[in-house]
Amino acid sequence: MVCTGNICRSPTAEGVLQHHLQALGLAHRVRVDSAGIQAWHTGEAPDPRSQAHASRRGYDLSAQRARAVQALDFEQADLILAMDRGHLRALQQRCPTGQRHKLELLLDHAPGLGGQDVPDPYYGGADAFEAVLDLVEAACEPLARALAERLPQGC
Repeated sequence: MVCTGNICRSPTAEGVLQHHLQALGLAHRVRVDSAGIQAWHTGEAPDPRSQAHASRRGYDLSAQRARAVQALDFEQADLILAMDRGHLRALQQRCPTGQRHKLELLLDHAPGLGGQDVPDPYYGGADAFEAVLDLVEAACEPLARALAERLPQGC
């Protein structure tokens, strides 16, 4: 999960997807992580507003710490999900050609929302953080089910 500074959208998406994977009994089989295009907030916890809104819906983001996208991420990850088209373009510029098939928008996994952006709530109010959660949940539940179908059985 990738956003700008890794303190609002991408940690929210990480926490929501992890929650859905856990509900499917797959948390031990799928590693979910998040990072930022920029390293501005490296080592910081998610924005307190993101944590508070997520917590009200049952998601715990408190153990996460911001980090920047690294070259190794493109090699190690099976899927890299950008929160908006600007992040996707930045990732495409950094990503080795042979790994670009891993890059997608998160909302491409939400029915009826493909190609759309998860808006940055940072300068908004409570409604902006709730809207992010609504969009992230719309994508992460079907994404978790799709990941479950991709996993080999019996592992």
